Amino acid sequence: MMSDPAVPRPPKKIHGARLPHLLRVRSDRIPMNGGTAKAAMTFRAGAPVVVSEPGLLIGADVGGTGIKAVLADPDGTVHARIARPTAAEGSPYATLVHVLDTLAGEALDAGQPLSGIGAAVPGIVDRHTGTVVRATNLDWHELELTHRLRHRYAVPVTVDHDARAAADAEWAARAAVGEQVEDAAFVPIGTGIAAALRIGGRTVTGARCAAGEFGHVVVVAGGEPCTCGGHGCLEAYASASAIGRRYERAGGRRLPDAAVVAQSISSDPVAARVWVEAVDALARGLVGLIALSDPELVVIGGGLSSAGAVLLNPLRSRVAAQLPWRRPPRIEQSLTGPEAGQLGALLLAGARRTPEPVVRSLRV
Repeated sequence: MMSDPAVPRPPKKIHGARLPHLLRVRSDRIPMNGGTAKAAMTFRAGAPVVVSEPGLLIGADVGGTGIKAVLADPDGTVHARIARPTAAEGSPYATLVHVLDTLAGEALDAGQPLSGIGAAVPGIVDRHTGTVVRATNLDWHELELTHRLRHRYAVPVTVDHDARAAADAEWAARAAVGEQVEDAAFVPIGTGIAAALRIGGRTVTGARCAAGEFGHVVVVAGGEPCTCGGHGCLEAYASASAIGRRYERAGGRRLPDAAVVAQSISSDPVAARVWVEAVDALARGLVGLIALSDPELVVIGGGLSSAGAVLLNPLRSRVAAQLPWRRPPRIEQSLTGPEAGQLGALLLAGARRTPEPVVRSLRV
């Protein structure tokens, strides 16, 4: 099991008030099955704080580049947001704890209990135990994330794959506008690429909770190396990080966002070539996914979805050209956009009981 990484001290002040350092937790009071039993947190300075329903929820979207989190009511009323580069505190785990400590301090400042935490994490995630089996972009291996966070905060914690969590938010957003989706795929494209498959109204997790590692489908035989250790993976060509890296390596300038490559394709031949290669790779991957799972809808999410028609129009054409034997599914941009991971994590935290109002509220 992964050794315990260094955890930073919480920030000294939040809105002028000192945030007590979370140290000792009465583990006998921790709800271990996702319930809402009362729990108590013991702080170094001050009496125990009893945490019970109702209270505030934290949803954290843990990405390879950044960690974004939101503190909200179960009805979606936002109290605070925070975003940090993943390695800002020295390691992804330390940064995650810094983010959660900050939002827990906001809850204390507001005089409200914290009643749940949800974390959406990339890689292979055992949703039953809350263990991150492997997250290459975070260098996490067999990390018992749910256990650690429950021990630190003494509230129910739910951890799941980021694509599955984001997809839950997407389906809730579509239900909020009257669209019920039974068979679909949600494909977020950011630092990595994944896919959440929904078949017959149920999310596919796989025998080892590893379903959806779409980014590691090989689309170029013997192609570029991937962070997974393989070669020619979709993620090495069409992820936002890969597009930026390949553009710079081909002679382009360093860009702050891969979406800028998309905006430059009409005037920059290097950007145009890299973009075409990325769209071609994504289309090849989607053709296989469509042939196997027969979705009625493919939703493109993540940061790269902000490219809009520049991505979707050529992608639709290339997918259709490679499926001459059948009608292709609809390929659409995500309704939840870059916030899908946070929304999905918030649903994991406990807002799942009323997902549509939460998604509608946070998207306003």
